[in-house]
Amino acid sequence: MSKLQTPGNTYSAILEKIFHDRYTAGRSEVPFSRSDLVTAARLLKRPLPKNLGDIIYALRYRVALPASITATQPAGSYWTIEGTGRAEYAFRLSHQSRIVPNLSLVTIKIPDATPEIVVAFTQSDEQALLAKIRYNRLVDVFPQPSGH
Repeated sequence: MSKLQTPGNTYSAILEKIFHDRYTAGRSEVPFSRSDLVTAARLLKRPLPKNLGDIIYALRYRVALPASITATQPAGSYWTIEGTGRAEYAFRLSHQSRIVPNLSLVTIKIPDATPEIVVAFTQSDEQALLAKIRYNRLVDVFPQPSGH
């Protein structure tokens, strides 16, 4: 389990505080600003991360939103964090569907062509995934369906 996924995580706690301080049932948007991150960290008596932008980035792309936030999602909707201006953000309900594997499709096994030196020094983050995609040519070898 990575540091970002541990219970009581600072990033999650900060965004939970912001969300729950502003959210009321039925809202589809909960705006906040970068300065709110500082305020929430101080109120929670949590150390302020050096890179405030990483709080937003982590919970947009690397870590799932806390269960207390996702519990407020209506069926078929998902909370996302979007930029709304310079240092301005909003939790927004989205009706975008999540990408879910289709279990009825055939699995194509591909030998891993990632060089050992790359594997030895990669971590389990998005850069490691992008390296594997590149070395295994997953984008250029597999044709796109027609019309896309």
